Amino acid sequence: MSRPEGGAELLVQGGSARFLMGSEDVEDGSMRSDMGLYDDEDEDEELLSERQIVVGICAMMKKSTSKPMTQIMERLCKFEYITVAIFPEEVILNEPVEKWPLCDCLISFHSKGFPLDKAVSYAKLRNPLLINDLNMQYFIQDRREVYRILLEEGIDLPRYVVLNRDPDRPEECNLLEGEDQVEVNGEVFPKPFVEKPVSAEDHNVYIYYPTSAGGGSQRLFRKIGSRSSVYSPETAVRKTGSYIYEEFMPTDGTDVKVYTVGPDYAHAEARKSPALDGKVERDSEGKEIRYPVMLTAMEKLVARKVCLAFKQTVCGFDLLRANGHSFVCDVNGFSFVKNSMKYYDDCAKVLGNMIMRELAPQFHIPWSIPMEAEDIPIVPTTSGTMMELRCVIAVIRHGDRTPKQKMKMEVRNALFFDLFEKYGGYKSGKLKLKKPKQLQEVLDISRQLLVELGQHNDCEIEEKKSKLEQLKTVLEMYGHFSGINRKVQLTYLPNGQLKASSEEEDSQREGPSLLLVLKWGGELTPAGRVQAEELGRAFRCMYPGGQGDYAGFPGCGLLRLHSTYRHDLKIYASDEGRVQMTAAAFAKGLLALEGELTPILVQMVKSANMNGLLDSDSDSLTDCQQRVKAHLHEIMQRERDFTEEDYEKLAPTGSPSLINSMKIIGNPVKTCDLVYALIQSLTRQIRRKLEDPKSANLQLYHSETLELMLQRWSKLERDFRTKSGRYDISKIPDIYDCIKYDTQHNASLALEDTLELFHLSKALADIIIPQEYGISRPEKLDIASAYCLPLTKKIQLDLQRTHEDEAVNKLHPLYSRGVMSPGRHVRTRLYFTSESHVHSLLNVFRYGSLLSEEKDEQWRQAMDYLGAVSELNYMTQIVIMLYEDNNKDPSSEERFHVELHFSPGVKGGEDDENAPLGFGFRPASSENHEKQTNPGSLEDLSQDAPDRAVLSDPICILKKSQLIRSRKTGSMEVLSESSSSSSRGSAYRLFPSCSRQSPEVKASGLGFEGCSMVPSIYPLETLHNSLSLKQVDEFLTAVCEDVGDTHSKTLKALSALFESQSMDVYSQSATTSPAPPDAPRSPLPHPEPPLCSQDISSPSSTMSSPGPPSPLLDPCVSE
Repeated sequence: MSRPEGGAELLVQGGSARFLMGSEDVEDGSMRSDMGLYDDEDEDEELLSERQIVVGICAMMKKSTSKPMTQIMERLCKFEYITVAIFPEEVILNEPVEKWPLCDCLISFHSKGFPLDKAVSYAKLRNPLLINDLNMQYFIQDRREVYRILLEEGIDLPRYVVLNRDPDRPEECNLLEGEDQVEVNGEVFPKPFVEKPVSAEDHNVYIYYPTSAGGGSQRLFRKIGSRSSVYSPETAVRKTGSYIYEEFMPTDGTDVKVYTVGPDYAHAEARKSPALDGKVERDSEGKEIRYPVMLTAMEKLVARKVCLAFKQTVCGFDLLRANGHSFVCDVNGFSFVKNSMKYYDDCAKVLGNMIMRELAPQFHIPWSIPMEAEDIPIVPTTSGTMMELRCVIAVIRHGDRTPKQKMKMEVRNALFFDLFEKYGGYKSGKLKLKKPKQLQEVLDISRQLLVELGQHNDCEIEEKKSKLEQLKTVLEMYGHFSGINRKVQLTYLPNGQLKASSEEEDSQREGPSLLLVLKWGGELTPAGRVQAEELGRAFRCMYPGGQGDYAGFPGCGLLRLHSTYRHDLKIYASDEGRVQMTAAAFAKGLLALEGELTPILVQMVKSANMNGLLDSDSDSLTDCQQRVKAHLHEIMQRERDFTEEDYEKLAPTGSPSLINSMKIIGNPVKTCDLVYALIQSLTRQIRRKLEDPKSANLQLYHSETLELMLQRWSKLERDFRTKSGRYDISKIPDIYDCIKYDTQHNASLALEDTLELFHLSKALADIIIPQEYGISRPEKLDIASAYCLPLTKKIQLDLQRTHEDEAVNKLHPLYSRGVMSPGRHVRTRLYFTSESHVHSLLNVFRYGSLLSEEKDEQWRQAMDYLGAVSELNYMTQIVIMLYEDNNKDPSSEERFHVELHFSPGVKGGEDDENAPLGFGFRPASSENHEKQTNPGSLEDLSQDAPDRAVLSDPICILKKSQLIRSRKTGSMEVLSESSSSSSRGSAYRLFPSCSRQSPEVKASGLGFEGCSMVPSIYPLETLHNSLSLKQVDEFLTAVCEDVGDTHSKTLKALSALFESQSMDVYSQSATTSPAPPDAPRSPLPHPEPPLCSQDISSPSSTMSSPGPPSPLLDPCVSE
């Protein structure tokens, strides 16, 4: 065979591969004849009989000679009867189509600079077999047409609307922009929403965030170096050009790219979403890191529909997996997977078979589709005493915050009632106003009433002027509304306020009124962000494993698990701004993200304010809480030293920390007198500083001023001591809150007696705060159930669901390179919440009879340790870890193993020396102590296969690493500490080392190196490390059933007081619908699914519900 006409070159040799560049025109005939490649009619008959099918590649040179194209075409040429010819770029651009090379099959696709019109003309002229339809490629360049076609095919896509700025069609250009939403042609899109240019060639896609998450926008663009997006504070949408506005889909920071080769083949890869932090993750060769994942049956059907609808055999499109569903958000047309040998093999095989099936009969080529056995996925197994980490559950309190403040006032003015009605307050009798527009309306009302009061002192405005001025001052703080700094609650009182507060002078008035509660402060501070981010970074160390680039680096087993899509992570947070920002900062540290918290918050953190999972209505206390608070107030108002009877009444559980605080206080009233005197001294000192010109404009921590600091303390001074001379004990937590904040963050003011006020208020708070959640054991359990029953049930569900549903991004075992255990999957559920839920959940474990202190020595030691902990500070953690031993029988109790860990959070500064000492993180059991390996060894953890933790050995991590930051909290060393009192052998500390073990931290006082204002966090302590899953499951079931029984008794007792309708509502929210006691229990880990653990992928309407619905039936919560 001689050279083809037109100077085409043979690029690939070996075997039967024929890979050609260019070919001369054959004047006649629209189809490339089998003789066209040969210019010698006297070739022997053997060559003539090998009629070749020529596959032409007509694309820009950058695309036609790319690595994926070259790899696939090389493989395609191994088909005996196929030859590949690449059209030279200069021919495509400069020559008429009549002079283009001939081919039998055409692979042609549009990219920047490609003359699609000429390619269409060529296809009409020569009529080759088209792999990708050319006319449809015009539609792919217009996002409006893409979405239209997707809709016509019944393919799910995000809710969207098109804004056409076309002078000829003004009806399609109606845009109304609000603070937290846009209205386009009558369709309202609350933030976050996405703004896409209608041209698919324009990659400047913007995502706009709500003010409650920090506002601003994320600006996406074509990758430039290691960036694919950047955060901008700009909140206004673009005012020129046409755009698609669509609903933002929460995907947990992951995008899925799907690549079809014909309707029956699809390859999917997941990557970090460019909108998350804008940093492109690249491997050692500089390529973007992506991992193949498995498609669900429904997603495979979508891939087939996309391929056929757009008539693109080779086609890429983007999937968003959100809330258990998959949505198509973009169709890219011709796209190849990069860096996957398995895909290159598959793609060439599918294309070759397709071409041969269509053209072989026409060329009289003997060919039949080869039949192949299906690939069988290999499931990794464990061996020896190794156990796989299967699930990590953590409940975490938010980070350091500014002091919370509250002001109550009764309002009767018609303007407030109008506002209450405007936002639907009469439906529930309550209204919460947090949005900037709503707060602005409250501010306008307060300004208007103050103006009227100033003009007419005798006017009929019943609201107190001082309260209105405070309302106005607080709402005017910072000069803008961020949506998470302040909130106003309005509650309808049909007969006015029942009990006047200590400040109210006037007698109660008749008629309805509104109770206005203004709350401000409580924002996450910069120190709180650092704490959360560093704790997230430290948290990685609980996950074993790491290989290749990750080998030997602390915490990188988690990064590898997550980046290879073997980590099912869900982060939930209550709806308070400080809690959500803590969760976002933690996620940033956990996953090594970069940039602002707003994009991370919107994409990674799920708001869990439904069904009381992480939120509670603190204004509506249970009867038990009311009794406990009244009892506390009674005891703390006695002007005498605590008696033995008081100790029995106030500390019936014998908690050492509680008894110690009572000894420090002695006489509660005299201690309150001293605290009050110290507050008066403090306000006097602040006033003097205000009068001093040198310090009048002093800027305090987190942009606070001396005036605001004085307001804060003056209000506490007024509220703490009532007009009758008695003390309002409920203000003690607020006093401690404020002095803790000022001693840590405003120590530079050098105010006198602050440490004495800190110690006394802490001693009082160490009694009041924990005992508000119950004094006796039954009270503690009753109040705990009111707060965290939904969370307890959710934790039980998380532990039971060891096999994931299809909605999870699962690594595809057949396509995974460098991942030696692709079947391995770890579920992580993180719950960020406030102090009330942490206290309540800990009380459930402490007082719910999980284990017997008499029979279990480790549990007794754990209870002694918890009893010595005086405060559940910021970043307190309760961590549950589930391990599986695949060698044990699935029905055996030894199959699943649960560990319970705890940390009291941030260190308390001056009292650090007296802090209780636990027994370390994952202490080795005594029988295995002799078998312990060298703590510095990484032999069991340095490989990715099998990515398991050794149950009997401690987590061992190298102490030095180039990946670790220089701050003390960044080092996360695992430190060994032996304790003579421990019968459990050596214990190893995870997370930041506390000052007992780290002289350099102790020497520097509070905080981390280079960040003196940020206290470090106590390491996790293991409460128990040899629980069976069956034990824990039965314990949680019993807790939920006991709560159900308690509530049902309460309902019977109150039946005379409530209407049947209200009873039904209460019953549905409070009871649990447990299985009958006689029902047989399936062996774990496949228990008979309770009502709340039905298949989450199915709609709620398909679930059978024999009793009232569980609060966990919400699919958003059940994941």
